[in-house]
Amino acid sequence: MALSKNDRRQRIKNRIRKIVNGTASQPRLAVFRSNKEIYAQLVDDVTGVTISAASSRDKDISTSKGSKIEIATLVGKSVAAKAIKAGVESITFDRGGYLYHGRVKSLAEGAREAGLKF
Repeated sequence: MALSKNDRRQRIKNRIRKIVNGTASQPRLAVFRSNKEIYAQLVDDVTGVTISAASSRDKDISTSKGSKIEIATLVGKSVAAKAIKAGVESITFDRGGYLYHGRVKSLAEGAREAGLKF
């Protein structure tokens, strides 16, 4: 029986999550990508707390024009700015089962440009 796209992504996501986990000093940058929007959050897996989050639905980002890739870069910069404000400089990147390509890649590059290290 063939796997659906979501089942395949879930398997990849579970495989990644065995390796990648976040701490208070180095949280996990989790990415979720829907057809229209993209979401990113910094998670401390030890305590189960979200440190900061940003998405393409935030007021300052949703008003900007551009392609979905350009908006993903803005989300990366926004989550990085919030992280640095919270005192976090280095993270581990969790691509959430998506290929490191397109919107996921541009979000990561935006976060790097804004000063996060991973």
